[in-house]
Amino acid sequence: MADRLAGRVGTLALALWAGFAVSAPAAAQSALERPPGLSGAWVGEPGVVHFHFIHRFSLLGDVNKVVNVPSFLLAAGLPARTLAGLVYASSSDVSPEVRPNEWELFGRWQPLGAEATSPLKLTLQAGYNTAVESVDGELAVGGRAGRASIFGVARALSRAYGEDGARFAVGAGALVRLGRWVAVGGDVASLTDRAEDERLAWSAGLLLGIPYSPHSLSLHATNVGSLSLQGASRGGDETRWGFEFTVPITLGRYFGGGQADVVKAAPPPPGPLAGDTVHVAIEGLEYAPARIEVSPGTTVVWTNRAPVAHTITADDGSWGSPSLDPEESWGYTFSRTGNYAFHCAPHPFMVGVVVVRDDSVEEGDEGSGRRR
Repeated sequence: MADRLAGRVGTLALALWAGFAVSAPAAAQSALERPPGLSGAWVGEPGVVHFHFIHRFSLLGDVNKVVNVPSFLLAAGLPARTLAGLVYASSSDVSPEVRPNEWELFGRWQPLGAEATSPLKLTLQAGYNTAVESVDGELAVGGRAGRASIFGVARALSRAYGEDGARFAVGAGALVRLGRWVAVGGDVASLTDRAEDERLAWSAGLLLGIPYSPHSLSLHATNVGSLSLQGASRGGDETRWGFEFTVPITLGRYFGGGQADVVKAAPPPPGPLAGDTVHVAIEGLEYAPARIEVSPGTTVVWTNRAPVAHTITADDGSWGSPSLDPEESWGYTFSRTGNYAFHCAPHPFMVGVVVVRDDSVEEGDEGSGRRR
C-alpha cells in the first residue's frame, strides 16, 4: 500500500514538474543560494509551490553496475514567512529495517531575514519522519558578505535512526558566487555523539541558475542518500553523484480569478504629447498590471523587477523594447487612441494591453519608445 502511494505521489510530482516548468515564475533560485546538503535558511514566497527533483547515482561494488536513487521535495510557501511540505526518498538508509521509502513531513518558519537583501537569515523547522517514527527539528542560519555565503545548522532527532533515544547533529557549509548564474558550494554535518563506524555527512557541487528562467540546478557529489534531517546528518560508505533541479510554480497564474487591474492616468495637460507617465512593473512572469488604460500622449514605463530578462513587444511588431535585464526600464509614449496588445518575446504566454481612449483624437498606432 505504501509503495503504491509513493508511486502515485511521485507520478503526480513529475507531472507537475513537466506541466509547469515552462511557465513557473522566478520565485526562488534555491539551489544557487545554498550548498547541496543544507536548506540555507530558505522559505518560499506565499502562493508558490516548490518542486525539487533530486536524482543520485552510485557504482555498485566491482560489477560496474550503476544504482540510481530518485527523491524529491514538494513544498508550498505560506503567509508569515512559512513553508510546509514533504521530503520523499527511495532506498533510504535511515532505518535499521529494510524500508525503501522515507517520508518527512515538515514545516519551516523564517523569523529573521525576510528581505532579499538581509545579510542574515534564520529558520526554525519541525518535522515528522515516518520511516523511524521520529519528531525532528532544525535551527538553520545563513549569512552573506559579497560573493561568499556561510551556513550553519543544529538538529535534534527524537528517535534517531529507529533507536530509542534522542540524538543531536550540527553542520556547516559555504558557497562562493563565481558569476551571476554560477556558484560552488559544499557542506559537512555530524552527529554530536558520532560512533566510530558512523561517517560524517558531506556534499560538494557546482550550483547553476538557468539563465533567464526561474529554475536552478545543482550538480554535486555526496555520501548522503536523503535530504531529510536524519538522512543529511549521517553519511554512508559510498560516494553518490547526482543533481537537483528546482521548479517554482505560482498558483496565482492558474487560480487567481478575476480580471486584470486597470491603471488610469489623469487627463494630460494642454500641449502636444504632454501626457502623464504611468509606471508598470514586471514581476516574475507577469506584467503588473497587464491592462493599462491611459489618455493620448501618456508615456507608459515598464520596469523589470524580475530576476530574468523580459521584453515589451507589440503583437503586430510595430513597436517594442529591447531585452530588459533586471531593474532596467523602458518607456513608450502612446500618442493616438487604440488598443495596443503586447507580449514578452522570450515568454509569449506573458500578455498585456494598453488601451488609449480619447474621442477627440483619431485612432492610430503612432508613438515613440526609449530605454530609461
